[in-house]
Amino acid sequence: MHELTVSPWASLAYLVAGVCFILALRGLSSPASSQRGNRFGIIGMTIAVVTTLVTHVPVRMNGCPLGIGRCAILDRPVVDWLTVIEILAAIGLGAAIGLVTARRIAMTAMPQLVAAFHSLVGLAAVLVGVAAYLNPQAFGISDLVVPMIGQPFAVIHPVSRIELGLGVAIGAITFSGSVIAFLKLNGNMGGKPIMLPGRHVINLALLAGILGLIAYFVTEQAPWVFWTIAILSFVIGFLLIVPIGGADMPVVVSMLNSYSGWAAAAMGFTLHNSAMIITGALVGSSGAILSYIMCRAMNRSFISVIAGGFGAVADTSGGGTAIDRPWKRGSAEDAAFLMSQAEQVIIVPGYGMAVAQAQHVLREMGDKLKAEGVRVKYAIHPVAGRMPGHMNVLLAEANVPYDDVFELEDINSEFAQTDVAFVIGANDVTNPAAKTDKTSPIYGMPVLDVEKAKTVLFIKRSMGGVGYAGVDNDLFYRDNTMMLLADAKKMVEDIVKALD
Repeated sequence: MHELTVSPWASLAYLVAGVCFILALRGLSSPASSQRGNRFGIIGMTIAVVTTLVTHVPVRMNGCPLGIGRCAILDRPVVDWLTVIEILAAIGLGAAIGLVTARRIAMTAMPQLVAAFHSLVGLAAVLVGVAAYLNPQAFGISDLVVPMIGQPFAVIHPVSRIELGLGVAIGAITFSGSVIAFLKLNGNMGGKPIMLPGRHVINLALLAGILGLIAYFVTEQAPWVFWTIAILSFVIGFLLIVPIGGADMPVVVSMLNSYSGWAAAAMGFTLHNSAMIITGALVGSSGAILSYIMCRAMNRSFISVIAGGFGAVADTSGGGTAIDRPWKRGSAEDAAFLMSQAEQVIIVPGYGMAVAQAQHVLREMGDKLKAEGVRVKYAIHPVAGRMPGHMNVLLAEANVPYDDVFELEDINSEFAQTDVAFVIGANDVTNPAAKTDKTSPIYGMPVLDVEKAKTVLFIKRSMGGVGYAGVDNDLFYRDNTMMLLADAKKMVEDIVKALD
């Protein structure tokens, strides 16, 4: 059996890269150590990429132009520089695209960028699987060539067929699912769940069909089996994400991150690359754990979410538009006066803050309140924004002290003793209906208890819109709520001026 050999030095380098990836995950678990974790990730990936390039330099035979007797001396492998140049050009092109994207992308678009990256990982796994299926001998997964009419036929090892089937299936699900997530996050598709009739039966049938075909692929290497696995996986990836509503999109992003990791790990076995196996397993397991933690924080069933909204129901609340009810409007001067007289202010950031890029002026407002002796804290809901940690990243970018930032379970009990809750663009995660309205699509999701504060200041562009989940917020119409209707950044700037 032909096997691809790996240098002991390459194995050691991959091990070092794996350790760096573990340290990266450890660092990224806290905002205070996130930059160090990011550096470890960069170092680990650099080691892995360079090692792979050095140990897999493409070669070709030099040829034997001087006769058969001289072949043993002259017909030896030499570096195929043309292929090397093509590889380096592809790396350079990808690096340039990544650099330009990173510099130009707004923080508000970070969730859809992450979804787009996940789709590329899934597509890469599918393309590697296709290449391995079409030319298995080049990947070291076949050593038996059966003569066929017209051309020889390479028989892929049974274990490698399992790896190929799983890698292509997971990669295809990741790609199509991530594309749908991107469209939802980017506003090209609505945030409401799209409930297809009989979706559970269809999904279960497709999943059973894919697993059955992978099992059959082990015994029968027919092209139709391989391509059917790929096509059905693309379809089920689309069907799994379409029924998931906007309120659950952060969990979806985390879940797709896990899928992309498992797809990379499966392709790592096909490529005999231990670095891909380690990295993919780390990403897959950490993404799955994060998804589970977020589901618990949202009172959602983990199986329900990964099964494509299994158990979800269509929105019957009629909450797609704002309700015409009496509400109170305030000004920047009102807000500045109330907060300057408070003992404690809890700031609740949401996606509206991200859209307005108001995190820097928000930190300035917090600093001014602290200078006047006001205790200022920031309350972060696990799914505030459009991806896990979205608000934490924005506040860290604005140099908000980490000690001032609290998660939902750590600060929810403090709202009842708080003078002012200052909500800036956080709609669904502050909606009291999640605790009382059983017809609401966000019912059962733990929310920040901002309505318990003595006064709630809520920044919103207008009263005509609703949150990403498509429901109106009962908080707007409470007696202790004052609406500040304006662009979030402009309103906070006016409050800062009033504080001066």
